[in-house]
Amino acid sequence: MAVRQKDSAGATRPAAGRPVKERLLRVATRLFARHGFEGTSVQDIVDAAGVTKGAMYHYYGSKDDLLYEVYHQLLTMQMSHLTDIAKGSGTPEERLRGAAIDVVESSLANLDELIVFFRSLHMLPDDRQTKVRAERRAYHDVFRGLVEEGMAAGEFRTEVSADVIVHYYLSAVNQLGSWFRPDGQLTARQVAEQYAELLLGGLRA
Repeated sequence: MAVRQKDSAGATRPAAGRPVKERLLRVATRLFARHGFEGTSVQDIVDAAGVTKGAMYHYYGSKDDLLYEVYHQLLTMQMSHLTDIAKGSGTPEERLRGAAIDVVESSLANLDELIVFFRSLHMLPDDRQTKVRAERRAYHDVFRGLVEEGMAAGEFRTEVSADVIVHYYLSAVNQLGSWFRPDGQLTARQVAEQYAELLLGGLRA
């Protein structure tokens, strides 16, 4: 089992054997989630990661770069999952269920990233915000396509806009970081399945 150490905030961090770039991102994500982007300094990050500022700047030019990478990695992973689900076999309802479960489970598996995602997007420079919003929109469009498939097939109600449905669902997912606790009564899978059932229950024709 890998040895874990405590950072300056009291959070566990990976031992020094983890690649420096990955270690910096993991530590920065944890600190951003606990103390906020503005409340975390570069010195806090490098101290917790056990590296020098020079090592950090070799991989990331600024805190902004680290914050952007939090968003980019989570969105890239979720988009890859969604694309595979959307192109897979099954009825529109089956594939939408898979997508609805996946976005909850993958968000809860990356809870610190989700918390940072929800709180700190507005702190990115405008050009980075534009990139993140474009990535989010691409995800939204594929998810909406599954809803529209179900509508076209007669599986889902059509009196509510597919755009509204997807905005509603993904907004609820974004709020998970404000209340979900890994040691709570419900597992991530149970939450994901219940969220999916709420979505599909409201859509079925």
